[in-house]
Amino acid sequence: MNRVAGKVALITGGASGLGAADARLLAAEGAQVVITDLQADMGREVAASIPGALFFEHDVRDEAQWRDVVSKTVAHFGRIDVLVNNAGLVRFGNVEDCDLETFRLQMQVMVEGCFLGCHTALPHMTKGGGGSIINVASVAALKGISAIPAYSAAKAGIIALTRSVAVHCLEQDYKIRVNAIAPGAHDTPMTQAALAQLPQDNAGLDQVHARGQGTPQDVANLVLFLASEESRQIIGTHIVIDNGETVG
Repeated sequence: MNRVAGKVALITGGASGLGAADARLLAAEGAQVVITDLQADMGREVAASIPGALFFEHDVRDEAQWRDVVSKTVAHFGRIDVLVNNAGLVRFGNVEDCDLETFRLQMQVMVEGCFLGCHTALPHMTKGGGGSIINVASVAALKGISAIPAYSAAKAGIIALTRSVAVHCLEQDYKIRVNAIAPGAHDTPMTQAALAQLPQDNAGLDQVHARGQGTPQDVANLVLFLASEESRQIIGTHIVIDNGETVG
């Protein structure tokens, strides 16, 4: 217990799925939690279930909204120690079917959203003496899945961005650890909706058919580790959590 006691954690996409599990576990381990999401009703429900938690409606593509969310977090709690860039979405369409607007939407939400989170939170985290940034990528960045090229490209961009931000923090001696996680299939509302759109013989379902899915709690356990001082030597990498999906 109390593995992140005294820390303030800001989690995007916290209204459901992985983000909600992250928020609940970090709070249970002593953190003050701020949840943001475009799903306002669901986000408020999650925040209401966590003592002391805040919720802000937030489009991660919007720089002004990022400044507002971060400034309100600092005004209320005095600091930010942990940033979990979790917000994401997936749209299906192979490279021939996916139009440019759909491709750009996924890049904006995930790559630009992650960039804006790091860009906006870093100055406040440095003032607080350091912290941990956790960017949520995917095994889709590491393997070929024909049905989701835009999603795969965005998640790969998150991994590359993570390395760059981590090196910057090291060069500036900011004491901020920056890492990415790459989940495989986990049982979330987004995954359920996505899998329902795929033909059952699609290669993207091989892992689900072979070994099933993980739970949001599995990912939250990893997020907790990276948010805590237990991971103080882990910097600038991505950690795969996929039940062996990318092993062979």
